[in-house]
Amino acid sequence: MAWDEKVYGREYDLDIYMIVAVSDFNMGAMENKGLNIFNTKYILAAAETATDQDFIHVESVIAHEYFHNWSGNRITCRDWFQLSLKEGLTIFRDQSFTADTTSKTVARIHDVNYLRNAQFPEDAGPLSHPVRPESYIEINNFYTATVYNKGAEVIRMQKTLLGDKDFYAGMNLYFKNYDGQAVTIEEFVKSMEQASSKDLQQFRLWYSQAGTPVLLVEDSYDPKSKEYLLTIKQQGMQKPMHIPVRVGLLGHQGHELAHELLELKKISQTFTFKNIAEKPVPSLLRNFSAPVKIVYNYSDADLQLLFAHDADEFNRWEAGQKYAVNVILRLIACYQQGKPLELPRGFIAAYEYVLTHYQKDKLLLTELIALPSEKYIAEQMQVVDVDAIHAVRKFLIQEIACELQSLLLDIYQKNYDNAESFQFNMEAVGRRELRNRCLFYLAKNPEMIEKLCLPQFKQALGKNMTDTLGSLNALLNIDCRERDATLDEFYLIFKEDALVIDKWLALQAASALPSTLSRVKKLTQHPAFDIKNPNKVYALLGAFGQNQICFHAVSGEGYQFLADTVKQLDKLNPSLSARMVRPLISWRRYDQKRQALMQQALASLAEQKNISKDLYEIVNKSLS
Repeated sequence: MAWDEKVYGREYDLDIYMIVAVSDFNMGAMENKGLNIFNTKYILAAAETATDQDFIHVESVIAHEYFHNWSGNRITCRDWFQLSLKEGLTIFRDQSFTADTTSKTVARIHDVNYLRNAQFPEDAGPLSHPVRPESYIEINNFYTATVYNKGAEVIRMQKTLLGDKDFYAGMNLYFKNYDGQAVTIEEFVKSMEQASSKDLQQFRLWYSQAGTPVLLVEDSYDPKSKEYLLTIKQQGMQKPMHIPVRVGLLGHQGHELAHELLELKKISQTFTFKNIAEKPVPSLLRNFSAPVKIVYNYSDADLQLLFAHDADEFNRWEAGQKYAVNVILRLIACYQQGKPLELPRGFIAAYEYVLTHYQKDKLLLTELIALPSEKYIAEQMQVVDVDAIHAVRKFLIQEIACELQSLLLDIYQKNYDNAESFQFNMEAVGRRELRNRCLFYLAKNPEMIEKLCLPQFKQALGKNMTDTLGSLNALLNIDCRERDATLDEFYLIFKEDALVIDKWLALQAASALPSTLSRVKKLTQHPAFDIKNPNKVYALLGAFGQNQICFHAVSGEGYQFLADTVKQLDKLNPSLSARMVRPLISWRRYDQKRQALMQQALASLAEQKNISKDLYEIVNKSLS
């Protein structure tokens, strides 16, 4: 409430703020005026039962529903096609709140990771639609990553283009002029134009054109004139978009030579930087200034430089991710050809440098040493090779764990105090997140299971859920007796706490071990699972659907299991069945055998009698 008053000048207009929490609810929460409804998952949290990330998510969801009082309730949508007017705007507002109250860079990393893993595939798949869609069969299917999260990025771009002062003036104008009305996206953009005198006519295409723009970047440097030319071409859209591109230029020692906000409006534009003392390395799309894909021919040395020195911390992380992806894709080619896997000499050195020299933000350091997910790596491939991605990423994890063991152990021990009382502040959160990331790597050495994992589990159990799950996550993909013993003990302690048992279900469904599908099938019959409860379904089936190596097993058993379960769900909860089927809709991205098996699973759903409108829309669009 204080944040919204300070940043947006919005006071709450009722004498009391009422909430109700329910455990059976499809959504995270709902913003009914005067009585916000919350899923218990997003309102109940204590150190013994909730992780640090749970606390952050709880605050974010509460903020989201509270902020809806102005951006959604007092000013609402004229029709469903304007849904992003309230949801995209309010997502942006809650993301800004989380950034201000946690770590700005880490919050941005999480936002972008979600966008890339959920919205970019949506843009590239059969369910692609604009931020302002033009039609629908079932309104429940309107609540998409495009409407919500890409919608938030469109708001963020307007703030970037206008600057803080004019953006907040535009917000004040919007709230003043349309309070108590049901309006359209057009009214919002007009408010921004009126407050800033900025022409956003071309920018409006972000609301009407589906797809993710691709920016092809080329550069040249003239040492005589000391001019650096940056040429950006945009592809993938019918009409050229108005795109804010933040750029920085780094010298060979990592110092900053220049930085600027560029406005790309044409298919191709060349930007000139003068008085640049040496050939620079460009830091492109700083802080992810637009929801686009960048293509630039970075060398390993360029990315190592940015990873070590970029002043923009988001792009520092981004450089590490790009470097890891480049290495992984080269190793995947070796794996496919049956060649031995060998890391380039600088890879471990780059991680060692960051671990040794970066101390500013432990939460950010935790992200800097995390490898890209299997799902994100898959998005970089023309045809997804599930087995190669998993094998190569596993190899990299093992190499980091082996080569940097002493350094990781030193950092773990410096950030671990078994007598420490739980506190929820960003310094304490940073220590816990960093030590648990280190533990994830250290546990690849069997000696460390007995030395570190089990003592941390015993010490934290019933006191500190972040460290408890940190131990379990470290053991998750290791086939050992300690893994099963800790999972069993965890269940016995928390079997009466529904939200904690959701974590227990999700952990097992996320394991990369070959026995995972068999275990998930057994868990559907376990007393802890209830197919009628959305939280249980999200925890077990949702987690399994995101498990790249097990869900996409070449036998197709994972596909058929999901299809059979979705058939049951569709009779009970059509909205939920339409959400659970989504891991199958990207079938065109995979090899021919997997394509056929995924199509077969989708076809079996399409053929069932009395299929709900929710599921029918998703399945038929996917198959067409």
